[in-house]
Amino acid sequence: MSADLRGRASTPLDAAPVRALIDSRFPQWSALPVARVESDGTDNLMYRLGAELVVRLPRSDEAAAMLRKEVRWLPALAPGLPLAVPVPVGLGGPAAGFPHPWAVYRWLPGSPVAGGRLGEARATAELARFIDALQRTDPYGGPAPGPHNGFRGEPLAARDEETRAAIAAVADLRGTGRPGEQHRGGYDAGALTAAWEAALRAPCRTERPVWVHGDLHAGNLLTVGGRLSAVIDFGCLAVGDPACDAMAGWTLLRAGERERFRTRLGCADEDTWARARGWALSTGVVHLAAHAGAGPSATRGARRQIAEVLADHAARA
Repeated sequence: MSADLRGRASTPLDAAPVRALIDSRFPQWSALPVARVESDGTDNLMYRLGAELVVRLPRSDEAAAMLRKEVRWLPALAPGLPLAVPVPVGLGGPAAGFPHPWAVYRWLPGSPVAGGRLGEARATAELARFIDALQRTDPYGGPAPGPHNGFRGEPLAARDEETRAAIAAVADLRGTGRPGEQHRGGYDAGALTAAWEAALRAPCRTERPVWVHGDLHAGNLLTVGGRLSAVIDFGCLAVGDPACDAMAGWTLLRAGERERFRTRLGCADEDTWARARGWALSTGVVHLAAHAGAGPSATRGARRQIAEVLADHAARA
């Protein structure tokens, strides 16, 4: 394997190419040690730079576009947010052996949310405050939903074809045995379709669009001492429908905490909440259909949020 940094599949054997990039672009940091950060992420290579900095190197053109978006918008958004976010302190351009822009950020300490769920009322309140603060920020000029941000924040109906195809695909998969989830050895396509169509019946948002993070899963929320400390990975950042972030009620929370989360959100009207339920179902089945062969750990979160949506829909029927 080559020691350069080109391409999504290319992983350097050591930190030498990163050291060369740093020394060339930021000589003031040339004395700081460089060490690889092991990560489950697929979009970027990460290297610690001393004790307080981290270098992020996109693996693809798509990831590079996400980085440029963060560099453009996070410095403006960060001052109004109650949790830390990855604000860049230096930007490097393409150089020998690496074809993409790259950036240096402050290192944000913390661990991803354990077990894939927010278990404390305090953490639930902190997440709601973060979402509200992000949505209150002036959205003027912000990026619209599109392929560059996974279409997060788009109208729910735009996901109809993809979602129905995913429902058909997961109907052949083995479920977890929860009521309503399995049907003849697979997910109950009828139950999934009924829950999806209920969400589609909610009217589209007519108010002005707001900022959405777009990817508030457990791996993108950091905790220190049991408290939320930071929100990372703003690659899906967009200006669109707040239901996209409200879906955290099903992806991160159980029923009791979900209702408390809703009362703390400024976007908790019935129509937004219904669309949020649809977002949780759609992203769950799409992820499960795409990664069903990758093993239980890769699909555990998707299966859990599907089960939460089905149970919630059944309770409301």
